Amino acid sequence: MDGSVKLRSGVDRHAGWRFVLAGLALLMSLPALADCGRCAAIARRFAADNGFNGVVLVGHDNKVDYAEAFGLADAGAGTRISVDTPFEAGSVSKWIAAMVVMRLVQQGQLALDEPISTYLPDYRHDSGAKLTLRSLMTHASGVPNEIDEAIKRDPATRALSLSNAEAVHRFASGDLHFEPGTDWDYSHSNWLLVKAIVEKATGRDYASLVDGFVVQPLALHHSGIYSGSSSTVPGMARGYLRLTPYAELLDKPTPNFMVLAGGFYSSASDLFVLMDGLFAGRILSPESTRTLMTVERPAQNYALGGRTKTLTFAGMEHSVAWEYGSNGAFRVLAWRTLDGGHTVIVMNNTSFDHMKIGELGTALMEASYR
Repeated sequence: MDGSVKLRSGVDRHAGWRFVLAGLALLMSLPALADCGRCAAIARRFAADNGFNGVVLVGHDNKVDYAEAFGLADAGAGTRISVDTPFEAGSVSKWIAAMVVMRLVQQGQLALDEPISTYLPDYRHDSGAKLTLRSLMTHASGVPNEIDEAIKRDPATRALSLSNAEAVHRFASGDLHFEPGTDWDYSHSNWLLVKAIVEKATGRDYASLVDGFVVQPLALHHSGIYSGSSSTVPGMARGYLRLTPYAELLDKPTPNFMVLAGGFYSSASDLFVLMDGLFAGRILSPESTRTLMTVERPAQNYALGGRTKTLTFAGMEHSVAWEYGSNGAFRVLAWRTLDGGHTVIVMNNTSFDHMKIGELGTALMEASYR
């Protein structure tokens, strides 16, 4: 179709205009696809073939090239997902926590390589003299993952409400598995200690720090910190073990003492603004951002609270801020190339295969470079 309207004799002269207006209304109801039509084709085919339920967003710098939502946020209410629907971000929360710590380092309230006994004088002295924020935030501390073990033994641990001191005593005070800096172990107990340090040093609740350092400066509308069940967050997508042949909810509450490890929530639209804001210097100084993204544990591509990977797209290698999070039914992938500012975000709330999400992310990033 070339966009012209030809009227034949004897045909309603207004029919052609009604056709044009209907077409315009249809186009206005679709997401902006003009800059990445390949992305749209890839995402729609993927959703149709795999029953994907969630959000896909592709952009570069501060421009969204393609965004589309698929399926249901709340099957019971029949609420559909939108690009503004909040999702649990899972371990992306650790990256957010690292940003907060780096802001406090900038302000001189914390130091990455100071023994944590400086901030927590009541913590066991042998470990406190060896551990640092850097070792905790890179999972190179040797602190055993006692909180995950406790949850496995008793899932009701997720419902506990504990002070920082009590949580650290119960789940982050075990004998070190190795000397800090000599090995790597993904331990959520590290982040109980980081929370205790951050709140002790500032005298502020962690949620208020995220709000003041990240949410408000970037004018995010669908992001923040939750504890307990995420279903209490207005508009939040519900998590499902499955949607067919019947909807089965899957809710894994995040206790208040674990919010640095997994208590951040965000929408695809907000997460895009956040990633662009970080690398545009609106959250941290350039020096602090470089520290945040510098790989500390090469074998795991792990930096401070997140990963920096080298991936190949369109035949060229790119350094990528590589973030992935999951909790219960939620899956969140957020990638941004550090050299070109290309971003891919995928969010899901139905326990989707994380390997397939990675394949989708790769295909979308490839498309964004072509």
